[in-house]
Amino acid sequence: MVYGRSVAWRQSLQQASRRAYNTSTCRACQAQLRASQIAPKSLRATTRPQTIQLRTTLAASRDFTSSTARRKEKPSDEDAKNDIVDKPRQEEDSSEAKGKSSEPAPIPGAADGKAAAAGSGGNGGESGSGYSDGGGRGKRGKIAGRELVKPSVPDVYPQVMAIPIAQRPLFPGFYKAITIRDPNVIAAVQELLKRGQSYVGAFLLKDQDSSQDVINDPSEVYDVGTFCQVTGAFPAGHGEDRALQAVLYPHRRIKLSELIPPNRSPPAPPMPEQAPAANIEATPSEEQGEQPETDEQKGGVIASFEEQNKDAEQQKALEVNSPTAFLRSWPVSLVNVENLADEPFDKNAPTIRALISEIVNTCKDIGNVNHLFRDHVSAFAMSQSAANIADEPAKLADFAAAVSGGEMEEAQAVLASLNIEQRLSKALEVIKKEHMNAQLSSKISKDVESKIQKRQREYWLMEQMKGIRRELGLESDGKDKLVEKFKEKAAKLAMPDPVRKVFDEEINKLAHLEPAASEFNVTRNYLDWLTQIPWGQRSAENFGIKHAREVLDEDHYGLKDVKDRILEFIAVGKLRGTVEGKILCMVGPPGVGKTSIGKSIARALNRQYYRFSVGGLTDVAEIKGHRRTYVGALPGRIIQALKKCQTENPLILIDEVDKIGRGHQGDPSSALLELLDPEQNNSFLDHYMDVPVDLSKVLFVCTANMLDTIPRPLLDRMEVIELSGYVADEKMAIAERYLAPQAKETSGLKEVDVELDKEAIHELINKYARESGVRNLKKQIEKVYRKSALKIIQDLGEDAFSEEKALTPEGKEAQEASKEDQTDAKDTPSEAQMEKETTEIPRVALKVPDSVHVRIDKDNLKDYVGPPVFTADRLYDTTPPGVAMGLAWTQMGGAALYVESILGEALTYSSRPSFERTGNLKAVMKESTLIAYSFAKGLVARRFPGNKFFDKAKVHLHCPEGAVQKDGPSAGITMATSLLSLALGKEVDPTVAMTGELTVTGKVLRIGGLREKTVAARRAGARMVVFPRDNLSDWIELPENIKQGIEGKPVDWYSDVFDLVFPGVNAEEVNQLWKKELRRPSKEEREAEERDSGFESD
Repeated sequence: MVYGRSVAWRQSLQQASRRAYNTSTCRACQAQLRASQIAPKSLRATTRPQTIQLRTTLAASRDFTSSTARRKEKPSDEDAKNDIVDKPRQEEDSSEAKGKSSEPAPIPGAADGKAAAAGSGGNGGESGSGYSDGGGRGKRGKIAGRELVKPSVPDVYPQVMAIPIAQRPLFPGFYKAITIRDPNVIAAVQELLKRGQSYVGAFLLKDQDSSQDVINDPSEVYDVGTFCQVTGAFPAGHGEDRALQAVLYPHRRIKLSELIPPNRSPPAPPMPEQAPAANIEATPSEEQGEQPETDEQKGGVIASFEEQNKDAEQQKALEVNSPTAFLRSWPVSLVNVENLADEPFDKNAPTIRALISEIVNTCKDIGNVNHLFRDHVSAFAMSQSAANIADEPAKLADFAAAVSGGEMEEAQAVLASLNIEQRLSKALEVIKKEHMNAQLSSKISKDVESKIQKRQREYWLMEQMKGIRRELGLESDGKDKLVEKFKEKAAKLAMPDPVRKVFDEEINKLAHLEPAASEFNVTRNYLDWLTQIPWGQRSAENFGIKHAREVLDEDHYGLKDVKDRILEFIAVGKLRGTVEGKILCMVGPPGVGKTSIGKSIARALNRQYYRFSVGGLTDVAEIKGHRRTYVGALPGRIIQALKKCQTENPLILIDEVDKIGRGHQGDPSSALLELLDPEQNNSFLDHYMDVPVDLSKVLFVCTANMLDTIPRPLLDRMEVIELSGYVADEKMAIAERYLAPQAKETSGLKEVDVELDKEAIHELINKYARESGVRNLKKQIEKVYRKSALKIIQDLGEDAFSEEKALTPEGKEAQEASKEDQTDAKDTPSEAQMEKETTEIPRVALKVPDSVHVRIDKDNLKDYVGPPVFTADRLYDTTPPGVAMGLAWTQMGGAALYVESILGEALTYSSRPSFERTGNLKAVMKESTLIAYSFAKGLVARRFPGNKFFDKAKVHLHCPEGAVQKDGPSAGITMATSLLSLALGKEVDPTVAMTGELTVTGKVLRIGGLREKTVAARRAGARMVVFPRDNLSDWIELPENIKQGIEGKPVDWYSDVFDLVFPGVNAEEVNQLWKKELRRPSKEEREAEERDSGFESD
């Protein structure tokens, strides 16, 4: 508990909501107080130390000290007179308490014998000793108590501790709580309270974002502030965030005259036993208004400071014993201040009365729309002592500025105004702005309330209507209707027993849930999915072999393997009456019809078709669904396919299965293992459905460009059907039957005589679109027809195809509306404008005159598609020694791969052998080059020992098209043939193509992609294809149209290849081939060579 706090202090706090401006003591009390200041000798003889007393009399109506009342057992004559004097004072106090609220009183002195507080609550030495019979402290227990004399607020307090405040200034008569965070200032405030000196100066900071508690320079604050009393202080926060909540009550305006810079040295320890007395300075009571001086005031004996100023020692004592003198060693702000008094005014002046009236009316208007402001006005009106608020215009102006939320500078201007008329005018501006803000806030609040009330009214009416309809039997409850709908849907489905059990549990849960519960929507969505799966519903399949063949031939040309597999599937179903689902995987280059064949299979079988791509898929939830615990959870794509198709036996096409991804959400390829396993998918478990779903009746068709990237376990579950590229004959048939008619129709030339000759199509196939598929060929044909359409319009002119004929009436109106639209192209017009600018059928097709005839042949094809991309069928028409044509497989199909070998430098007796290979070769193919080089050296050494080519030759092997990466072992025999051709000096037939893996012993191993390689060999004009004998079965299965004109030669060993490629080789001739170049030079030739080399070096 703060030292010096007493009952009187708590009583003043209880009356803090009311305030009295006039706190001056009456003349009788002043006389009593002057008499009490004559200290008896017994007081000086007391054993307890006393502070220095100022022997002065009070000339002012407000003083620093108040004497403590004591009860006396035997009152003396003087005491009797003092009692008589005290009665008018008590009556005056009671009348003031009735008429107006008292402002917070200073903290009086403690009652334990220590020096009582001065008028400011300080230890001024006015302990009531003047009321004793000359006795000291020993008689205090025997003295009878008297009524407490009301303490007063000092009129003059020349030096105070300054506290800077932010955001808003303080106005006299209005409480404000502040937070002090500086530990030094906190300690100073607590010390002031302990000493009873609870007065500070509050000054507004110019920087509203500042939070400092010490004034370092007078320019940081406004010079006009308020003299405040600390009515309460409460600790807040802990540790580094420790702060002090202080409640300030402003008494009057003051002006900062001088700042005493804070002392940054550690503060001196307080001395509670020797607290300084208050520095008493008497001033006339000017703040009580224009009051005439009474005779009593004229005749009274008044002690003034003028007499004491003659004594320098007493003046020095005044400075030393200032109430805030002990703070000069503290790092806090001390300021010298002077009181500011309002300028005289005539309260009956018309301008002042008009301003008062306007402020009062504005406050009433604000109170009508702001209930909190109305409470402020009521409290202010109750705290006034005057019957009419117009009698105190200064208070009214301060009130208006204090309760408004205006700018900081505006409120400070009101505080600094001493002219009442100007203060009222500035306060009116502030309160008017507050009125505008209150009106705007009220308008916004009313708008929001009206919207809410409208919605509430609609909801209430709807609920009433539902109740009425329910009572009349016209409509059942929404939840009951929903449950009934689910039961009706479930009754039509052949749910398995485990699924039926789950359905019953969920439907019972839904019936007992409130519609507003979050679980209600989750359960409803789950039941919705559960009843939309076609349990036991299958489409009637068409097992007609003839019908299936017609459908497949109608949509696709060729693809014999795929069509035979589908016909086998249908035949089994025709005999059994039902078929189990199968998993087919079609692998082939792009553009061969893998995806489109799936739709044709579904049409041939009369099954529903659903396609989704897994290329780049990284989330397992796309296959198996999300858990129901997640917000927005959905089943996987398979369950969605069943819902869309509404059958248990659809055809589901899983596209790009070789490009499936893998991420942090799991491995989708592993999730497909359960889906595509015929032994497991009869009880597929989706994470969302959480019930087994039978997928054994589903026909899964997967597509891929290559098998290398498909995981082995997944590939093992699928039946692979390889689709090779198309040869020229197949491309010609596809272009005539499918591509050209489609391109002609899409170009708007369906009824126009535009003819694309076979020769032109053949030219497109050979010179523009050599890839295995037909996608690029389709683009070239579409380009031909688009160019034809453009030429027709350019030749006939715009008049023949005018916009007036093409636009419908609705289209013309929309076009006119769009012309009037001035909106920028990047900005979307309004909804009404877009409705005017759009129509369902804006234009119709225009008919081309029958007189138009266009014919595209081989000669004018360049005018439509430009110059040819490929100018020759093969790279070499005649191959030199060291060049051989191999065959390679790529994602785009087969391709001819030439291998070239050259001699790096001339052969001499002193040359050294080396081997270099280029052509963007990968690891496996680099190994193949080394194997071929070693084998070629061995074969020459074995069969032609006299040929020392590889002992001295620097050989460079290259595979053209270095920008294309090459890998694989199938070019082994081609590389060996190229090296042997160079060593033997024999040319290889340019029409011979070969493929096969070679071992170092000469064994030719099996390769893949023979169909694609054969197609590439035919495209390159080859007449003979050499391949491993292990691939003979693949060769036999090739269609005759692919093998037409090509002779297949299976081989087991490279010796068979050698006999085919180098027939009739003369061994003697080969042994003598390089002897001349490798002959050892004679001594004369060596000396001549050395001389020549010496001359060259010089």
